[in-house]
Amino acid sequence: MASNSTKLSLIFLLTIFITSKALLDQLKETNMTLYFQDWSGGPNATVLQITGHQDHGLLSFAKFGSVFVTDDPITEAFDKNSAEIARAQGIYVTSALDGKISHVLISIIFTNDEYKGSTLEIQGASPQFERVREVAIVGGTGKFRLARGYATFETIHFDLAIHYVVIQCNVTILHY
Repeated sequence: MASNSTKLSLIFLLTIFITSKALLDQLKETNMTLYFQDWSGGPNATVLQITGHQDHGLLSFAKFGSVFVTDDPITEAFDKNSAEIARAQGIYVTSALDGKISHVLISIIFTNDEYKGSTLEIQGASPQFERVREVAIVGGTGKFRLARGYATFETIHFDLAIHYVVIQCNVTILHY
């Protein structure tokens, strides 16, 4: 016959399991629009080409095997002077022989008060010359623990003269 302490321990463990399961069942959906402020040249460049050949000082995004590293500020609005809410840090690799697909690995690292320290992990094949590109959200940390979802990227401003691009990123995230 089980002792009272054994019965209490079993009840305690079952309570913890049931409570943990209940918390995991509360799936949330979060939608956001973010603006990547991307500088591919000049003294404050946020994208650098690591491998591949540049054409006359311009980055060669369409050459197979080119690798880029990025650390873009992400703002809450289109304007580059609007509040920074995160950083986009990661790599892009031109992974298609014809140069039309870039493999994207990006961590969105939140710096604003609401999500500070939380991250979203983005990965996927991005048809880089399409107007809208979709990739997967494959994970997250902090407030986005166990995240999954998708992100779309759309270039909404391009100024070749100063090597400046604004990319609108719409994310739909399911998380606990």
